[in-house]
Amino acid sequence: MYDAQLAEFSRERLDGRPVPDDLRVLLVAQWEGHTAFALLLHLDFFEAGAAHPLLDTSYLSAEELAAPEMRAVNAAAAEMSQYVKLVAEGGKGWVGYWLHPDEPADRAWRLVELDTEFTYWRPVGLTLTEGAAAEQAGYQDEPDERVAFTRLAAELAALGLPLSTQDFDALDDTEYVVDPEDLMKELIEAERAKRGLR
Repeated sequence: MYDAQLAEFSRERLDGRPVPDDLRVLLVAQWEGHTAFALLLHLDFFEAGAAHPLLDTSYLSAEELAAPEMRAVNAAAAEMSQYVKLVAEGGKGWVGYWLHPDEPADRAWRLVELDTEFTYWRPVGLTLTEGAAAEQAGYQDEPDERVAFTRLAAELAALGLPLSTQDFDALDDTEYVVDPEDLMKELIEAERAKRGLR
């Protein structure tokens, strides 16, 4: 029913890669106006045509855009957008997938969060839903995030979106092979060097 929208989302946000199963469920729920997942996970998926946060320079003045240092940062951010596939507002700013070619292809896509200061964060979990639930567990009325996560996992399962575990401590916490934060710094330095800013 939403094949055309899912295909468009895949092209715009994932460079044509298949939409992960949990993301498909969350997208369709948003498009149908169901708010239960959004309320639990605090995710708002990008609409068609929305700018990638790493490529959005609309908040900068013409003077700022012309500054050599900012040009270096923007060029590095554009290169990073090849690997940082953000799909929603949520978490600390935006959330999505870290799809650097050096990451192993035989496991689930690594999750990534980007905050408004362009700092990268590594969520736990195998899926976007697990990462968002783990993040939200820290913001519940229940002070123990492990208990809060178990409750969120049970609510998600009752809504038809089970997680791989209801145990917070069992969530996948695999390190990146290529750390986005380190790569961003390297790319900025390379762009600065091109512009003689060293």
